Amino acid sequence: MKRIGLLSDTHSFLDKRVFEHFKDVDEIWHAGDIGRLSLADELEAFKPLRAVYGNIDGQGIRAAHPLDQCFTVEEVKVFMTHIGGYPGRYNRRIYEELTTNTPDLFISGHSHILKVMNDKKLGLLHMNPGACGKVGFHKVRTLLRFTIEGKRIKDLDVIELETRK
Repeated sequence: MKRIGLLSDTHSFLDKRVFEHFKDVDEIWHAGDIGRLSLADELEAFKPLRAVYGNIDGQGIRAAHPLDQCFTVEEVKVFMTHIGGYPGRYNRRIYEELTTNTPDLFISGHSHILKVMNDKKLGLLHMNPGACGKVGFHKVRTLLRFTIEGKRIKDLDVIELETRK
């Protein structure tokens, strides 16, 4: 069993409450637009980190973290990227990857819109944790926390950090 803390779009701002919300997770996953390499380093010093770079990330982050990550946790195959879309509106590059090598869980960021939805056509679960940072149009800063046990993804918590005015 693995507990996962999922965030995206920090844009160089790391709310210290992340550490409280993720204190019991086994791994932290960041779906891109990290903003500064020291933010990723801070997360990685706290818990094991899997991250991808986003469109605003500079060369330092791009050298340290890939565009895409494909990995397996327990028995769940995961594909994570920053710009990916969502069921019915996937990015063309991502759609080709998802149909060729279909994961159980597809994670993306970029939109700043929290979404958790099944793709019945491809037979996968899509998660976008929304935006955790202060840059962007989003009204609520959000995180996700969940458990992977065997092939099951369960105990999903949506965490709202702050409503922005």
